[in-house]
Amino acid sequence: MSETSAEDVVATAAVAAAGWRRAGVAGAAIGVIAAGAAAGVAVERLTVGRGMRKKARLALDASGPYGSLRGAPGRAVADDGTELYYEVDETEPEAVPSRAGKGTGTSERAGSGSRRRRLFGSKDPAPLTVVFSHGYCLGQDSWHFQRAALRGLVRTVHWDQRSHGRSERGRAQAAGEPLGIDQLGRDLRAVIDAAAPEGPLVLVGHSMGGMTIMALADRYPELIRDRVAAVAFVGTSSGKLGEVNFGLPVAGVNAVRRVLPGVLKALGSQTELVERGRRATADLFAGLIKRYSFGSRDVDPAVARFAERLIESTPIDVVAEFYPAFTEHDKSGALPAFRDVPVLILAGDKDLVTPSSHSEAIADELPDAELVIVPDAGHLVMLEHPETVTDRLADLLVRIGAVPAGTR
Repeated sequence: MSETSAEDVVATAAVAAAGWRRAGVAGAAIGVIAAGAAAGVAVERLTVGRGMRKKARLALDASGPYGSLRGAPGRAVADDGTELYYEVDETEPEAVPSRAGKGTGTSERAGSGSRRRRLFGSKDPAPLTVVFSHGYCLGQDSWHFQRAALRGLVRTVHWDQRSHGRSERGRAQAAGEPLGIDQLGRDLRAVIDAAAPEGPLVLVGHSMGGMTIMALADRYPELIRDRVAAVAFVGTSSGKLGEVNFGLPVAGVNAVRRVLPGVLKALGSQTELVERGRRATADLFAGLIKRYSFGSRDVDPAVARFAERLIESTPIDVVAEFYPAFTEHDKSGALPAFRDVPVLILAGDKDLVTPSSHSEAIADELPDAELVIVPDAGHLVMLEHPETVTDRLADLLVRIGAVPAGTR
């Protein structure tokens, strides 16, 4: 098979753009995105052949440990019958912090009242559980670095959102029912009931996962009041996602917004054809993923490839059915439920998907929260700058006494 030239890559982008031109200005805007990614890929293809690139991908897949951590499996059942897959990493006995309630690093607010008794009472309470919720087109393995760091120190639950990872395709959606973020909040409640029915909780959510936590609070405020000891929102939003420009000119992004739901729906009805196209244009797809996932230039190639694998694993029909939920998402009214617990809000300063201004808006509603804006970081900040995210999360757990002081 002959090598594909740089000109071929640009030509492929041009053909793709031509296919969008039926949508008018929006087609041109989508073509600009494709051409921009193709330009970067073209430079690489001038010096790196297809065979070598394929071998590099295989080598990265074989050598990268990312996504290899596994825990005790379980399944929760959502209210529409969808089976949700989760895994539990239990705490090693020697890692459990003192129950004496002193010298644990517990803040006055986090350790006051009944919450302190649950964490450090004289009786043997149910253990604290940290529940991780992942984002759109990802899976539980997107928390790889944080999971590795906390393994054995604290009980954790990692789950796959419906239609993602090892969870079942949403039954309601398969029957034609539209998806809303409220459904995801109910799904999270089902996972909590199955995997952590008792004991205090720390809820950690990235992007769509953070929105899921907000939907949980909106539907079940008593659960937040009675059981949640702390919350971490990573690269997420409480609403107004319809105003995000994704780094595009205003005219272009407005046109894209008008037609993209319909375009995705049409693509979702041609799943097999689209998936073949995604495989055929893997380099172009990788360029798009890198642009919208990371903010720095020197991302570890193995991490970038891991992100590709996560996103590639989400079928186009799932991509299509989830997308409309984000423009309708508005859970700013649920944020006051978190005012009485320690909250970490963290975002990358170059996030094009959920810009850091959305994290700042959450912080405005939660003035006692810790707000961290990470320099040179994009949407997948927990993969791009894992040390920063893990350190801030560890500090949150230390503050509530969930792990010993000095844990890093």
